[in-house]
Amino acid sequence: MQRFTVGTHAEGAVLPREDQLAWKLACMSARNRELDDDVCEMIGNRLIDNAAVAIAAINRLPVRNARLLALGYSYPARGACLFGLPSDARFHCEWAALANGVAVRELDMHDCYLAADYSHPGDTIPPLLAVAQQKGCSGAELALGIATAYETQMALVTGICLHEHKIDHVAHLAPAVAAGLGALLGLEPEVTFQAINQSLHLSCATRQSRKGDITSWKAYAPAQAGKTAIEAVGRTVLGECAPSPIYEGSDAVIAWMLSGADHEYVVQLPSPGERLRAIMDSYTKE
Repeated sequence: MQRFTVGTHAEGAVLPREDQLAWKLACMSARNRELDDDVCEMIGNRLIDNAAVAIAAINRLPVRNARLLALGYSYPARGACLFGLPSDARFHCEWAALANGVAVRELDMHDCYLAADYSHPGDTIPPLLAVAQQKGCSGAELALGIATAYETQMALVTGICLHEHKIDHVAHLAPAVAAGLGALLGLEPEVTFQAINQSLHLSCATRQSRKGDITSWKAYAPAQAGKTAIEAVGRTVLGECAPSPIYEGSDAVIAWMLSGADHEYVVQLPSPGERLRAIMDSYTKE
């Protein structure tokens, strides 16, 4: 494993891309592409767990409404499936990701990982599965995408606390989905890097969704983060760029939303070629 110190760089200074956390995540997505057998088995467990909690929630109103939103985006030729509909009904992957993500999160009973912050890394699965279905990816490619997303989210959750600044934990989820999509689709680091930047930029919301009037947005928030990441990848595949350095910039996330320009975080990531095993530290609720 490699340990990286992440902090705000000086106003007006140029931070080389290779020193930016988003670039390191994008490189991991491209270079760590071997999975152990027990990791693959655990990915299967997490897929089953997601499907089970989604079906348990399938007729709850927020899940029904999310499905209704997706129904307007039919993609019969090669789209993704929705929980609760026949498998030959296909929809655009970003809307399938939203609907299925709400179904998975609604009962709040899928997997967990708690460290410096909170997370449900299983929230990464619906967007990855939807894209894999639409693109006709193999099971091996999907497994690699899921393992990469778990590795990314759990590294961020271990190293960077959002909760103390009342930033919702989907700010770690969206970049994780972008990194997972990079691995799933075999994207170049440059494309994934830009998608991670945009995903984080658009997903820094406050934790008010979990305070006061707690509405169905609590279930929609992670699903929206996954949809945002898919859209970010779609944009960057076309050659578009995004704000950077998104973590270390003088007007970026660490300086203004987290512990400030004088604070440094430490994020630990696998070395190039090292196996991705973070998913083995996630766990289901009792």
